[in-house]
Amino acid sequence: MQLDEQMKCWNHAAVKVLDIRRIVMEAGEQLSSYTLPANGFIYTIRGSADLQLDGRAYKAERFYMLHGAKGSSLDIQTKEDFEYILLYYRAFLAFPSYRKKWLLAQPEVAPFSLQYGFAPSSPLGLLRYLDELEGAWIQSGSLDLLHTKSLFYQFIHEMMVQLAEQEIKTELADPVKQTLRYIQNHYREQVTLDFLAEQFNYSSRHLSMQFKRQTGHSPIDYLIQTRIAKARNLLLRSDATLSEIAAEVGYSDVYYFSRIFKKHVGISPIQYQRKMREEARTEDRPLVISESSIGRRWKSGYIDYENHYQYIDGGSTPMKRRKTSSSMIMVALLSITMLLAACSSGTATTPAAGEGTGASSNNSSTAVSSDTGSQTNKDSETRTVSTVKGDVVVPANPKRVVVLYLQGDVVALGVKPIATSDVYDGAAYKSELEGVNALGTWFEPNPEAVIDLDPDLIIVPSEETYTLLKDIAPTVYIPYEKLTTEERLHDIASIFGKEQEAETLITNLNNKVKESKKTLADAGILDKTISIVEGGLKGMVIVESKQFGRGSQAVYEYLGMKAPEVVQKKIDVVSDAAGSTISMEVLPEYIGDYVFRSVYEGADNLTDNPIWSSIPAIKEGRLIEIDFDFFYYSDIYSINKQLDFVVEKLLAAPRTQ
Repeated sequence: MQLDEQMKCWNHAAVKVLDIRRIVMEAGEQLSSYTLPANGFIYTIRGSADLQLDGRAYKAERFYMLHGAKGSSLDIQTKEDFEYILLYYRAFLAFPSYRKKWLLAQPEVAPFSLQYGFAPSSPLGLLRYLDELEGAWIQSGSLDLLHTKSLFYQFIHEMMVQLAEQEIKTELADPVKQTLRYIQNHYREQVTLDFLAEQFNYSSRHLSMQFKRQTGHSPIDYLIQTRIAKARNLLLRSDATLSEIAAEVGYSDVYYFSRIFKKHVGISPIQYQRKMREEARTEDRPLVISESSIGRRWKSGYIDYENHYQYIDGGSTPMKRRKTSSSMIMVALLSITMLLAACSSGTATTPAAGEGTGASSNNSSTAVSSDTGSQTNKDSETRTVSTVKGDVVVPANPKRVVVLYLQGDVVALGVKPIATSDVYDGAAYKSELEGVNALGTWFEPNPEAVIDLDPDLIIVPSEETYTLLKDIAPTVYIPYEKLTTEERLHDIASIFGKEQEAETLITNLNNKVKESKKTLADAGILDKTISIVEGGLKGMVIVESKQFGRGSQAVYEYLGMKAPEVVQKKIDVVSDAAGSTISMEVLPEYIGDYVFRSVYEGADNLTDNPIWSSIPAIKEGRLIEIDFDFFYYSDIYSINKQLDFVVEKLLAAPRTQ
């Protein structure tokens, strides 16, 4: 971008000053890999220092101006006392006509993302504006903030004049280099494509395209590869536990980490560690491994959804990092909208959920218990589905269905989707989805991958995924965590016009439950207590809800079996997913006549633990290990299979005395 183009941008810009501060660094002090949270100016007042902005070196003497784009990495090394003014701002093209013209001409370029450094020919003029800016900013009254904005424009004018006089060379920040550097420094944190795009002032689509063009990988693929490489290093060079390694590389859910590792390496982490160490001993040679820097471990945030006992990583950069919010969602939405506008000329617009349409206004929908119903419009071969987000017009016979997390119910209804979120290997319906595209985790699907599939219907389980995908195709949001299995199945069936099939499935399930209860009662087992646990030596999670997963629906809800009294008191009053982590020392108080323990590869071996081994149910052989994959899901397909498993294992276990 030429300087005159930058000047045109400023003529059409709306700005907001975000912060202005005066900073003094002592001799020998340094600032490393600081990510600029917004576009900013650095103006040195006293002393000198070596600066690097995205790896480019600048020698900053007294009265030196440096401009960096949002997301740039700043390093400062001082040899003497060094004082500078730091000014952060946000600017955007205010007028729609000019903004559209800019996007058509150079959509991959952020308008205010130039990087440059120079020694002003009239330094005191710039300093005067910055001093006045600082004074008005400190006052922070409404009139003072207005004065701040007017002073900022004057400061920009003066700086542009001096830039033009000296014919200073400017360059665009490279978003790919910035993204690579950010991932290397922050792979332990929660990183999404939308966050990276917002971090560097680019649309998700263009960042992804440029990144893939230069590296051959998408940003998220590169993130995963970085994490896996660090994990492989730790598996070979340390005796850290699997959970410790998972947390160190950004996965607080050790099971999810194991799955990702196996998917990319071909074998599980434990098998990889054993294999590589055996090869090293056999070949009697030193291991040749790449070094990795060890950084901070970030606190994790809980995923507040039924049956998802895992975590999303979070953290902060040296500047305050914003939380996942509506702004992130709007960035994602804007990115998708721009992509559709660029790629879908001549395509009929599909009404989004909640928007008024001829079909939805002229037809009354049949409501069901959760405010979701449908009515077929035979003339147009569409169906109007009433949802918590409003009426959505969907194809009467969809052919290209994308579904996140709810695939078990969809499969049970006889519908094979073209793509779903990742399915665990041991899921009951895994074989039914052979050849179906995988879109990643259910709570972070890849919008570009969804667009490429050209779906005619999307079914999602959360507000976030609904907002992310609703402009791609007709999208139905099923708030599954608020529905029973039967209610959820009815709602999904109404989308496809398969209400009768749903009734048959529910009737068959109820018959199976009735027969299973009779079988267990005849065997003297139905009135025995059941504990469902997950964890290891450092702590054990006790399931305290019928909606937790891990078999809780099958055992506590459908079979109606009870937990030990201390646990049952909570189950009786809790309607959401709930569980408590307790120490091994008090675990015996929470264990019933039978124990179901959720396990996965890499789970702690408790055989030699004296407390665990002394528990009557364990000692007498009434421990039933359940596969995490198989019991993760709570759809009607999975519940049917889980009931078979539970009854079979209870009948095979030794009876209580």
